[in-house]
Amino acid sequence: MRHGPDIAALASLIGDPARANILTALMAGKALTASELAAEAGVTAQTASAHLRKLENGGLLARRAQGRHAYFTLAGAEVARALEALMGLAAGKGHLRTRPGPKDAELRHARVCYNHLAGETGVRMFRALQARGAFAAAPEGLALTAKGETILAALGVDLTPARGPQARECLDWSMRQSHLGGRLGRAMLAAMEGKGWLTRVPDTRILRFSRAGQAAFDETFGAANA
Repeated sequence: MRHGPDIAALASLIGDPARANILTALMAGKALTASELAAEAGVTAQTASAHLRKLENGGLLARRAQGRHAYFTLAGAEVARALEALMGLAAGKGHLRTRPGPKDAELRHARVCYNHLAGETGVRMFRALQARGAFAAAPEGLALTAKGETILAALGVDLTPARGPQARECLDWSMRQSHLGGRLGRAMLAAMEGKGWLTRVPDTRILRFSRAGQAAFDETFGAANA
């Protein structure tokens, strides 16, 4: 008998097309109901209920009760990171479900990865912060340096301690490079939303910069292809 983590069990959960659609829909970080996830998966409510039960029992989803309704989210950031990495692997091997469309360019430019900024802008932001010495290696990922605290404080980022690793590299599926995850990644996105630099496009993972917001981002983190 083999010992160690059962990769096959998780792979079988994620590998079903309907369940994969459910998990992908929750990558936007928004809690959704069973009926909303049934629509995302393209299955009946009864079938969706069975899929949700399997994903919850497998530790990939969390159920939250709110009054008479139940909402579902990903079980945590580690699930989101695994899904993002699998998306990168699938894209790199040419496993694309549809031909590229208008939304693809926007997704690659800026999107939500669970609770932080991903895409070309997310990678560019992380690389700029690294180049300025904002991070140092830490046992659970990355730690913010004194220089990093100064940089982020100037940007109005909330540095109040919170649960979870301070910062982590998250492999970006479209760029094949790292963007910033962890609670600092979440705080950075919240700060940019608070400044009005970008907004979330409803029912998608797309983050859309305003013209002024894109200009401010480029001035802060460097323009693309600069």
